[in-house]
Amino acid sequence: MLRDTDTDTDTDVVVVGYGPVGGVLSILLAQRGWRVTVLEQRARPYLLPRATSFDGETARLIAGTGIGPQIGEFTEPADGYRWQNAAGQALLDIDFAAVGPYGWPDANTMHQPTLEARLAARLSALPGVDIRRGERVVGLADHGERVEVTTTGLDGATHALTARWVVGCDGARSFVREALGVPVTDLGFSYDWLLCDVELAEPRTFTPSNVQICDPARPTTLVASGPGHRRWEFMRLPGETNAELERPETAWRLLAPFDVTPANATLLRTATYTFQARWADRWRVGRVLLAGDAAHLMPPFAGQGMCSGIRDVANLAWKLDLAARGLADASVLDSYTVERRKQVEESIRSSVKLGKVICVSDPGAAADRDAAMLARVPSGSSARPEPAPPLSGGLLYQRFTGVTEPPAGDVVPQGRVRYRGRTGLFDEAVGRGFALLTTEDPLVALGEERLTFLMGLGAHVVRLVSPSGTETGAGAGAGSGAGAGAGSGASDGAGSGAETETGADAYADAEADAADLDGVYLSYLRRCDGTTLLVRPDYHVFGAAKGAAEAATLVDDLRAQLTGAVRAPRSRLGI
Repeated sequence: MLRDTDTDTDTDVVVVGYGPVGGVLSILLAQRGWRVTVLEQRARPYLLPRATSFDGETARLIAGTGIGPQIGEFTEPADGYRWQNAAGQALLDIDFAAVGPYGWPDANTMHQPTLEARLAARLSALPGVDIRRGERVVGLADHGERVEVTTTGLDGATHALTARWVVGCDGARSFVREALGVPVTDLGFSYDWLLCDVELAEPRTFTPSNVQICDPARPTTLVASGPGHRRWEFMRLPGETNAELERPETAWRLLAPFDVTPANATLLRTATYTFQARWADRWRVGRVLLAGDAAHLMPPFAGQGMCSGIRDVANLAWKLDLAARGLADASVLDSYTVERRKQVEESIRSSVKLGKVICVSDPGAAADRDAAMLARVPSGSSARPEPAPPLSGGLLYQRFTGVTEPPAGDVVPQGRVRYRGRTGLFDEAVGRGFALLTTEDPLVALGEERLTFLMGLGAHVVRLVSPSGTETGAGAGAGSGAGAGAGSGASDGAGSGAETETGADAYADAEADAADLDGVYLSYLRRCDGTTLLVRPDYHVFGAAKGAAEAATLVDDLRAQLTGAVRAPRSRLGI
């Protein structure tokens, strides 16, 4: 097994770029005990929003940084997302739940500068962190065991530092991506839009929260962007120039039909932007990796740009941690590209498909679109948002067929549990990191040696019982999580620096029964026809097993994939 060793470097990981993606990655690594140096070319924080919302899965990932209790300070749940034609007829209606399947609102509108401030405060409180603002990266040299990074400061002075790993979170014009010479796949779908960020003088209710007006005379977007803030976006029409659109008087003229005027609102910003649909073909070159906008760009219509970047670093952080600790072969980092690039490609293509619905300025084409969509949608009907995108390959359990089978790759739902005297959402009451959830007796099913392996990963081994304390889950509901998103009081479960007890001792000390208060986990296992679920730190299901023998095989398969061992074929008996 190729292990990452304790190389003599100035820092363990250099994160280039200090937006939300770089901030979340830096926290996830620092929480695991690694030295992190953040290099950001801006001398001070950018105080205007770019993204305006994130979904329930992303809220769960952001909560893993330790700022979960603060999320409500800069977000508001969205109640819906409507696509309507010029006549006001609904072409598509999506209802958002206040508490979705991952324990958080389906959609969270937010004020991005406040999110970044909360992440910065959290990161600054962690040991081993060095944040260098006003440092532009101008050179990268991968020497095999370490990477040398060259920067220039605001005074023009050149600096150099070495790291075990470098992650480029430096945005659409990424220096890191360009330095690696990574090819990019571009779908060639782009339009110019005028963005208008508005602060309202008085509270107003907009129902639904988010609307796409598919009017060929002027395709328009209306979205909430956190408490007291909203954004309007207007597509540039043929014959118009960006300079014409960016005039304040143009913005006010376009905002007036929505009763937004200088008398009741402040125009924080007007700017034109061009969205793109592209992704980097390689996300890892040696000891240098890409994440966020440095790795992919997409149209805004599915609201998945920042969410995709947060998913990137949630996927990457635990793999970097295991590789750096010598608990996984460095090749495990190749699964990052395998898993995330395919997910992102699907998100980009979906966003382009939505863009082709709204970015229509020809009246005849718009009429044809309206007729086709109205024929497919019963009047007054609405839909629920799609579940979080699953993984379809990579570091996942291949049960018997040699290919990944559901639920492997799913994002596990979250419900409330009662565990060791605490009641709350699973992530808060039990903790984060690897989790093995089972209705079996873990010690009998896995044995001491496998439990010791799991404890070495910082895993939570939890036996699920019904609220009444029985193992069958009889009478447990099939709810999807009714707890409040903020939660309280449990560790993040990273567990990277703790001494490892024997599996039997550690499990005995944990008092590891968890009462499944909402029936989320027991019903999920029943749907999977399984008794054991192994969940990764990014909340994707590694795999499910039925019976004690296959539970042991499930854990063995995780170890084999982490260490790069060749896996032997298995029968349906798990042997």
